[in-house]
Amino acid sequence: MKTTTTTGPPPQPLHSLKPHRRRHLNRIFAAVYTLAIISLFYHHTLKLFHSTTIISLSLFISDVILAYMWSTTQAFRMNPVSRKEFPESLEKFLERKDFPAMDIFICTADPYKEPPINVVNTALSVMAYDYPSEKLSVYVSDDGGSELTMFAFMEAAKFGKVWLPFCRENNITDRCPDAYFRSNYVVSADQVMEVKVLLNSKQDVDINGKLLMPNLVYFSREKSKTTPHHFKAGALNALLRVSGIMTNAPIILTLDCDMYSNDPSTLERVLCYLSDKFRKPNCGYVQFPQRFHGLNKADIYASEHKRLFLANPSGMDGLFGPSYVGTGCFFHRRVFFGGPSAYIEPEIPALSPSNIVDKPINSEQTLNLAHHVSGCNCENKTNWGSKMGFRYGSLVEDYYSGFRLQCEGWHSIFCNPSRPAFLGDVPINLIDVLSQNKRWSIGLLEVGFSKFSPLTFGIRAMGILMGQSYAHYAFWPVWFFPITTYAILPSLALLNAIPIFPEVYEPWFFLYIFLFIGAYGQDCLDFILYEGTFVRWWSDQRMWLIRGLSSYLFGSIEYISNCLGVPSHGFNVTSKVMDDDQSKRYDQGIFEFGVSSPLFVPLIIAAILNLVAFLGGILHIFKERSLDNFFIQILIAGFGVLNSLPLYEAMVLRSDKGRIPIKTTITSTTLTGVLYAISYFILKT
Repeated sequence: MKTTTTTGPPPQPLHSLKPHRRRHLNRIFAAVYTLAIISLFYHHTLKLFHSTTIISLSLFISDVILAYMWSTTQAFRMNPVSRKEFPESLEKFLERKDFPAMDIFICTADPYKEPPINVVNTALSVMAYDYPSEKLSVYVSDDGGSELTMFAFMEAAKFGKVWLPFCRENNITDRCPDAYFRSNYVVSADQVMEVKVLLNSKQDVDINGKLLMPNLVYFSREKSKTTPHHFKAGALNALLRVSGIMTNAPIILTLDCDMYSNDPSTLERVLCYLSDKFRKPNCGYVQFPQRFHGLNKADIYASEHKRLFLANPSGMDGLFGPSYVGTGCFFHRRVFFGGPSAYIEPEIPALSPSNIVDKPINSEQTLNLAHHVSGCNCENKTNWGSKMGFRYGSLVEDYYSGFRLQCEGWHSIFCNPSRPAFLGDVPINLIDVLSQNKRWSIGLLEVGFSKFSPLTFGIRAMGILMGQSYAHYAFWPVWFFPITTYAILPSLALLNAIPIFPEVYEPWFFLYIFLFIGAYGQDCLDFILYEGTFVRWWSDQRMWLIRGLSSYLFGSIEYISNCLGVPSHGFNVTSKVMDDDQSKRYDQGIFEFGVSSPLFVPLIIAAILNLVAFLGGILHIFKERSLDNFFIQILIAGFGVLNSLPLYEAMVLRSDKGRIPIKTTITSTTLTGVLYAISYFILKT
């Protein structure tokens, strides 16, 4: 006979934690590498005292930034850990009838870039969890206010009555309809708000008349031109309030509209942590990694983001826990109402996380109050977005909200099961990748240079390691300066026959080689240890350079212009639509450019400069029969050429629609010539 234990620790552990053994080697290497960096700055100081030039000063600033950003990565390497859950022990600790209710939030904004059928697939996949259906509520926020999306969910509600029992009766694991059928080959004015209850867990049953259906609520919040709605964070806060009125489940899952459930047992894994308060009483949320389907073999756009979604969260899990990455995250509702010991009472008592909902979800009183709490004026002069709910103030609301929650004292858990809990789509063209990263760059800088900067507020609240972890993300975009400097200046100096690095047989030469091989070698080793491959690592480091020359550069410029009061384009939704020709090229590992964009211009300039400088350096070697003076510059140019091979191909060899437009190539080539002429005038005079 089962017994429910809620007053003492479970009879068997629900989860375990294991520190990585390599943390000791990480600490030793960090100490050695730090000494090498100190030596480098000693060398820089000598050069600056001897002769300060534009090149020497730029290289010094670049190395300062690189050294600081390297130091932030060490916070992730000091105490990485792995966890394992034991769902089989859960039934001995908590009876199934006592499982807590869960509210699931799914946000969509543009039916053209986020096809409704994809959003429907995501919703159906989580409705079909192995969990008491009557305790699940799925809320879909449609900021596009699309009638097509609403109609799609009305049809999904009907299909769900067939789909859920089919999955359970046949023990289907892939419960996203699209994934299942693919794998088995079987058949701008003011917007008014709308809330529709499409399924009611108290009334609706499946096609067999046996299984209660989860609640399914379609929601389009009220927005107007005069009322700021804070993009996704505003939608999530509206969902938080509407769900509080309708169901007020103690646990909340947030999902991107394209991130479908890939494991029906995920909720039981979550309960292994969120129901075990004896191990970590301040645990506020459990974060799963973002994983993706459809990646090509080389992952040419580094969409896997292995550090962001796997390596770094593992390192943070050994401290206070991982950051919130916007999807695949389970929260205690309580975390949105103040710190563990600093509860904030909401203005409307019914929104309290302890409130018990005792009225039907589709009653007139419930729907009227749901309309009220989602209205444009509901947040005016309240704590929503500042001290309660998801936080406003950054385009990356997930990073900022998780950061503020952890500063308030909440801890988190990183759960990374062998079977991915969620799978999502990836962008298949470069412009979408770079535009997404540009938006992230703006949002991260908004936090980094705010009064809540991780360097000040974060370190005071959480300590230096957690503060440095968050600072690593906040100052991501400043990488644009050293990347741009090293992509352009050494080649310009080489073309002007000006040596800027130590000669081959000088002791300082070996210091530069050690710093380069040490940083890249450790980075490659980390990537492969987290189930990566060398080919994907190469794509990852190439995309780091590409982002530095484009997304980080333009994101920083746009952030500065915003600070100066110059309006920007604002939030852009990344397209999830798959074009057949683009998909084919992506599967073949071919870069997709296709459109004229300023984001491509710095990439082409650097590619042309490095190629000309590398060929000129080779000619210099044959002519002078010596590598001494320019070896490092030729090495850097050659490294740039290797990373630019997809660009050369797209400029010269390809004729498909995904090539770089001729107009962009001509513009970039002209600017390269102008840049060389300016450098010749400055460096020679």
